[in-house]
Amino acid sequence: MTNLVNGANAAAVASPADVANAGNVADAAGLSNPANVSVRDLKIQLGANTVIENLDLDVRAGEFVVLLGPSGCGKSTLLHSIAGLIDVTDGSIEIAGVDMTWADPKDRRIALVFQSYALYPTMSVERNLSFALRINGTPKAEIARRVTRASEMLQLGPLLKRKPAQLSGGQRQRVAIGRAIVREADVFLFDEPLSNLDAKLRTELRRELKQLHQRLGATMIYVTHDQVEAMTLATRMAVMRGGVIQQFGTPAEVYARPNNLFVATFLGSPAMNLLKGTLEVRDGSHHFCTAHLRLDVTQYPFKDLPTDRLPCVLGVRAEDVRVGEGSSTEMNERANISLIEPMGNHRVIWLDYHGVQIVSIDQTKTPVAVGDTAAFAFDSAHISLFDEEGGARL
Repeated sequence: MTNLVNGANAAAVASPADVANAGNVADAAGLSNPANVSVRDLKIQLGANTVIENLDLDVRAGEFVVLLGPSGCGKSTLLHSIAGLIDVTDGSIEIAGVDMTWADPKDRRIALVFQSYALYPTMSVERNLSFALRINGTPKAEIARRVTRASEMLQLGPLLKRKPAQLSGGQRQRVAIGRAIVREADVFLFDEPLSNLDAKLRTELRRELKQLHQRLGATMIYVTHDQVEAMTLATRMAVMRGGVIQQFGTPAEVYARPNNLFVATFLGSPAMNLLKGTLEVRDGSHHFCTAHLRLDVTQYPFKDLPTDRLPCVLGVRAEDVRVGEGSSTEMNERANISLIEPMGNHRVIWLDYHGVQIVSIDQTKTPVAVGDTAAFAFDSAHISLFDEEGGARL
C-alpha cells in the first residue's frame, strides 16, 4: 500500500478498492477526449503544515506533464488533490473547464495508478482489469472490448488467466496501468509507478508509457523524483521544491536554461558545475571574474543589474566543459586531472581547479591520465549565471 500524502503528516492508505473507484467510467463509445487541467491559487494545509501554497498549474489537453522534485516537495500531494483524494484548503481545480474542487473522485473522470500495484491477489489479471467496470454495471460486451484493447496495448494477452503472484514486478505494473486504461478516462494520473522496479524494467516500462501516450493521445500527469523519467517522458515538466513550482517548461528548456540554482543543480548527472565569482560591468562589457578566471560574457542578454559588481555563480553543464589542448580560444585555463571514470561511450573527467572540482563529460579519444595537467574551457554558448544571494537566473 502507499501513502496518499507525500511529505505530509497524514498517513492515509489506499486499498485496491480505492484505486478501482478513483475515477468514473467513460461512455461506452470509446476513449474520452483528453481534458485540460487547471489549478488556481491552490493551498493545501495538513495540520499545522502548509504543504502547498498559491500554486498555479495549467496542463493542456493531451499533454504528458511530469511533476518532478525531491521527497517532501508536495508533488504527490498536488496529484492527489487533482484526483480528489485530498481536500484543498483554498483555491480551485478544473478538469475540462468544469470546477471539480469539491467533486468526489468518482465524478472527476480520472484514472489513477499508484506506486504500489494494489492488485487483488485472488483475482486473475482479466478480472483485475475489469473489476471497476463490473462494479459500475458496464455491459459485458463493453467490458470485453476494453479489456482486450488494454491487454493488446500492454502485451498482457498471454497473462489474462494468471494471478498476480504468478507475475513479475513489471507485469504487475502493466496490469495496474491496464486497469487505468480500461476506464477510458479524461485524465490519467501516475504516482511514481516505476519506483518499485529494477533499473532494466524501469527503462522498458518508461518506453512503453511514452508509446502508450502517443497511441492514446490522453492527458497524463506523472509524479516522480527521477530526473531521467521526467526528461524522457514529459512534454512539459514542473520542477517543485517546498510546495512551489520552481520552473515549468519543456525538458530541453528547463535543462538548458534553469530558472534558479535549485533547478540547475537538481537536473543533470553529474550535477552542473558551479563557480562563485563576481559579474563586473564596465564600459558596456560584462565579465565573470574569480581570483583565477576572467571570462567575457558580454554576449548574454542580462536583466537590469542593480550594480556594476554583483556577486554571482557561474553554472556550466559537464558536457559543456571541454578538456584538451586547443579546446577554446576564449579561455586558457589549466587544471589537474584528479579522477577519470570510463563510461563506455564517454568518460567523466574530474578536474581540480584551484581547489574547486570541475567535471567534464568527454567523448574524445584524447589520451589523458590521472595526475596530468590539462587545458580546459567552457562552451561559452551554454553557460548560466545566477545571483549568488537569491539564486535567480541573471
